Amino acid sequence: MGFLPIHLLFASFLCFFSVLVSGSGRNFPILDFEEGYNPLFGDHNLIVLKDGKSVHLHLDERTGSGFVSQDLYLHGFFSASIKLPSDYTAGVVVAFYMSNGDMFAKNHDEIDFEFLGNIRGKDWRIQTNIYGNGSTNIGREERYGLWFDPSEDFHDYAILWTQSLIIFYVDNVPIREVKRRARMGGEFPSKPMSLYATIWDGSSWATNGGKYKVNYKYAPYIAQFSHFILHGCAVDPTEQSSTCDHSSKPIPSGMITPSQRAKMESLRKKHLTYSYCYDRIRYKAPPPECVINPEEAKRLRVFDPVTFGKGTRRHHAKIRHYTHAESASA
Repeated sequence: MGFLPIHLLFASFLCFFSVLVSGSGRNFPILDFEEGYNPLFGDHNLIVLKDGKSVHLHLDERTGSGFVSQDLYLHGFFSASIKLPSDYTAGVVVAFYMSNGDMFAKNHDEIDFEFLGNIRGKDWRIQTNIYGNGSTNIGREERYGLWFDPSEDFHDYAILWTQSLIIFYVDNVPIREVKRRARMGGEFPSKPMSLYATIWDGSSWATNGGKYKVNYKYAPYIAQFSHFILHGCAVDPTEQSSTCDHSSKPIPSGMITPSQRAKMESLRKKHLTYSYCYDRIRYKAPPPECVINPEEAKRLRVFDPVTFGKGTRRHHAKIRHYTHAESASA
């Protein structure tokens, strides 16, 4: 077998390296639903389409619905294309998140994308959040407006989780970077987690602090999911492994390129409407990892304060987490 010319080898290396540093999921394999996920709850409100690659989650008067990954992961790149319900969606919450709440009830970790519905004529909002080691007394929420209508078409939402940072992506553009800092202590997600997707009734808090409720006259509300990527280090929960040195899947490093960082900063200036670091109502002093930007603080003051309902872990309270064995037999 002949050798590749040196310039082709170098080009191949650059292509591979770009995947590792960018966090883009374009070169990762897309799974059929049944390859990576099991139904979680919702009975007939979870519908797998005939192609096997797409799922509809329904919310109606009876129940919401959801699914969960078959494996637990310690770090990786996790993505799905999502199309949200349209028209009047106040009180509706669609969540795409990682959690180990079924294994660690009092010290669970979590990484969240939450999509918050709205009254007719108002836009959906995105909320991101993280919890580490049961630190639910500190909500690290950020909220954003969107630069597109998420109910008109599919858009890609992704979580990159490494030992040292977490990055949230929308359409392959980073919108938030959370670095692991020493002053966070153990409050950075560090234990294996499953990936979940759910749709549920968040009437008590999701839209203007619960002012606007879900109106089931517009049900069923349908969230559509496709293009599933589960590119991570799958671990055996019985081994309690804390490393992924044995993984055959390289985890992206999470390095953000200068071009990506410029896009992220531009989007945050235009679309960030809330950050926990500037919430003086909830916190007398900013949580220790916060780095205060006076310009950002001034800009965020023009937005109405965010009201959070009681029981911040809404989707854990609303549904019973199945064990993995139960999920497999569902």
